[in-house]
Amino acid sequence: MAKFFYLHGLFLPLAVLVMAACDQQQQSGQPVLNWYVFDERSGAFRDAARHCSEEANGRYRIEFTPLPSDADQQREQLVRRLAARDPAIDIIGMDVIWTAEFAQAGWILPWPETTAANATQGMLPAAVTSATYHDRLWALPFTSNAQLLWYRKDLIENPPVTWDEMIERAESFARPGALQVQGERYEGLTVFFVSLLASAGGSVLASDGNSVSLERQATHKTLSLLRRIATSPAADPGLAVSREDQNRLAFETGNPIFMVNYSFVWPSARQNAPDIAKNMAWARWPSVIAGQPSRVTIGGINLAVGAYSRHPQMAFEAVTCLTAADNQKLAARKGGLPPTLRALYSTPAVRQRFPMADTLLETLLDAVQRPQTPVYNDISLAISHTLHPLADIDPETDGLRLRRAVQRALRSEGLF
Repeated sequence: MAKFFYLHGLFLPLAVLVMAACDQQQQSGQPVLNWYVFDERSGAFRDAARHCSEEANGRYRIEFTPLPSDADQQREQLVRRLAARDPAIDIIGMDVIWTAEFAQAGWILPWPETTAANATQGMLPAAVTSATYHDRLWALPFTSNAQLLWYRKDLIENPPVTWDEMIERAESFARPGALQVQGERYEGLTVFFVSLLASAGGSVLASDGNSVSLERQATHKTLSLLRRIATSPAADPGLAVSREDQNRLAFETGNPIFMVNYSFVWPSARQNAPDIAKNMAWARWPSVIAGQPSRVTIGGINLAVGAYSRHPQMAFEAVTCLTAADNQKLAARKGGLPPTLRALYSTPAVRQRFPMADTLLETLLDAVQRPQTPVYNDISLAISHTLHPLADIDPETDGLRLRRAVQRALRSEGLF
């Protein structure tokens, strides 16, 4: 009975949407391609939709349809509608971690093999990998991102080379909160762990994506480092509830010395704390192992074609247009979203928005993927629940707990 009411409640709003879309098309005689993507506020995505509609020369029109700003809410809404085979979803703005899940479920269409190589030409290899599952391309990379190390150049002459060095230098200032990282129980904590683990030479899953890796030495080193960060006198007292935005706001007060975060902190500091911004500098993440480069997880948005679209061929064409250089440059310049086309990092428009473009590109070229599996959401929950709070980590016992939790997630057996 409960299932009936759920489906019944789901069907009605979908039916209304489909009927509205049909009416709209019947009135104009022009197919409408609905592009579902996060609510990008600068207008860059709307501008791209308008440009590509104009290039279609009347054959179709792209309708920008915003999803919630929260990634979990975006996924929930898309999953419910795609599970109901909603034909109104033509183009999907997917977080890079959704590719395997959406492909495995049959909710998106694979990119035509005859054009996949040309469509991804010049794109960052890690971005293309994020859109690939079982050796098939399922989307075109549109925007990218990765964290950098931000530090106070008026207080630190050169950025630290290793995490151990950074912790020691942060502690030398005797300031609680001198080191800003993400410690709340959420996706950001999983990202932090995966980046440190990869920098230590490890991975969560084996290369086949079907079994746990979590190499003992690399996992132990990563958990020891997380505990050291959390119990350091340089840690933020609010670390257990600290996300990227709390880190940004803290850094703008002038108290922190170091912060790992995304590039959005730069324009924010220039606007909100110009005295701090003039002394902000950036670098790649420090190494976990001296002499070995850091590996930071890649983020961003890939554009896929919905499996139940009434106009799949037009949707493929529209995605090709939306991810073209001019629209990526627009998203970078106007929306502050790093591009996936490598050549754009050398253009004046992108470099003006991202003065850290060289460091960001260098980081992205060494970027690592989060586990590419249809059950990524469960694995991420298993990691963040097991490791939170960071200050309570026991590297010996929690290595085993983490392995068991990830194994349960792989088997869809729940968290405990």
